[in-house]
Amino acid sequence: MSVVLFTLGGTIAMAGAGPTGVVARLTGAELAAAVPGLADLPLQVRDVQAVPSADLTYRRILDLVAAAGAAVADGATGVVVSQGTDTLEETAFLADLVWPHPAPLVFTGAMRNPTLAGPDGPANLLAAVRVAAAPAARDLGVLVAFNDEIHAARYVRKTHSTSTATFASPNAGPLGHVIEGEVRLLTRPARHAPLPPVDPDRLGATRVALHTVTLDDEVALLDGLAHGRQGLVVAGFGVGHVPPAFAPVLGALAGRMPVVLTSRTGAGAVLRHTYGAVGSETDLQRRGLVNGGLLDPYKAKLLLRLLLAGGTDREGIAAAFARHG
Repeated sequence: MSVVLFTLGGTIAMAGAGPTGVVARLTGAELAAAVPGLADLPLQVRDVQAVPSADLTYRRILDLVAAAGAAVADGATGVVVSQGTDTLEETAFLADLVWPHPAPLVFTGAMRNPTLAGPDGPANLLAAVRVAAAPAARDLGVLVAFNDEIHAARYVRKTHSTSTATFASPNAGPLGHVIEGEVRLLTRPARHAPLPPVDPDRLGATRVALHTVTLDDEVALLDGLAHGRQGLVVAGFGVGHVPPAFAPVLGALAGRMPVVLTSRTGAGAVLRHTYGAVGSETDLQRRGLVNGGLLDPYKAKLLLRLLLAGGTDREGIAAAFARHG
């Protein structure tokens, strides 16, 4: 039984400096060969088109998930995906929403490229392979292995632009650690059932807007932002508040499309019934907004787009956010 590694490029695969900075040059085989101890583990390497993580799309990730599922069906114990870290919290959660297998699907990457002192890619890759091969990691859905920590894709966030400890789970903490090469799980959250498969054409035609509310914000921005979209995610202040002038506009939009209320803070939940002023969470829910719970704005946008592309009605959308958030 072996682990399959799919490589997508990113900092972990960069080597050598060109006139505009470091460039992606390492193949998956070269990447694996540079990791001490990895040769002792059964590993199959499959190179995918190397692109910066900012260039990844829903369709590319869903195609990758399908390929990973085929590898599991062919007998792989688990699957590792290496990619750039800029969008890793989003791609991992997208994969988690549709991953149906007990086998682990583990995402990893690097913050320091191999031209720098102390590159973290080799250690992260080794840890990810060990997690993917570990029986203890089964039935946990999609995971992120970084800095010898194991995070659930549903909780993990990129919290720092350069730190090697950038990935954290503010609401839950890591599920476990890799200690002296051993995978140690501390907790096992219950998995959610995967979402049904989505037609790629419907997915491509479905668009969701995201607006982060700021001090003295312009309410007129909302109508233009929502034009041509099928849904909207609002990242409100604190526990889910917006300026009073936003409330009736958001309510009107909620009459036309699903509007999900989240918090811009990066941790904690949107409340449900604590504050009652105009623009509060209670007021916005009364106007038809869906409570995003613990989901951050980026994860809420992913979930909403998949639900809309799958033809989920408003009641089903509210139920899905109650379940995932």
